[in-house]
Amino acid sequence: MMLLFNDETNGILEMARSICAAARTAPKGRSIDLLTTAIIDGREKDDLAERMRHIGKRDGLAFFERDAGNVCQARLVILFGSKKQPLGLPNCGFCGFESCQALMQAGGVCAFNSGDLGIAIGSAVSRAADLRIDNRVLYSAGKAALELELLGEDIVLAYGLPLSITGKNPFFDRK
Repeated sequence: MMLLFNDETNGILEMARSICAAARTAPKGRSIDLLTTAIIDGREKDDLAERMRHIGKRDGLAFFERDAGNVCQARLVILFGSKKQPLGLPNCGFCGFESCQALMQAGGVCAFNSGDLGIAIGSAVSRAADLRIDNRVLYSAGKAALELELLGEDIVLAYGLPLSITGKNPFFDRK
């Protein structure tokens, strides 16, 4: 007896949770976990794509509109964000300021916040690759998510990761 399986998207939510777990367990500076993740689909995903189109028109950034099309093609989108909290390392200066206090007064973001977010996303896309799920890291989706406060008002850095399980990866060979 042969069983046909042509609905690969049934398990995508469980796979997305596994991708979020990979991000969560990534190493973080001083073991301080400032990461927030969310899995969105349906109306929230549509709202994200619409905001991306809006930003593209408002700011003259055509790639935001192109990326919005990718979000629409995706089954779901994982959002990754970081809170703004200096790690308080003495004499660090990686952010370009003399101290964490000077950074905060200037309204800057700790270099470790962005670095840790990048490491978490790297771990997440590695897990997506292990699962053979098509994906692409989108700054544009992160910016739109920040404007919509989809991850909360305390999140200051964000990226989106649309996921797709189709015969052709929709996130490459884009125009």
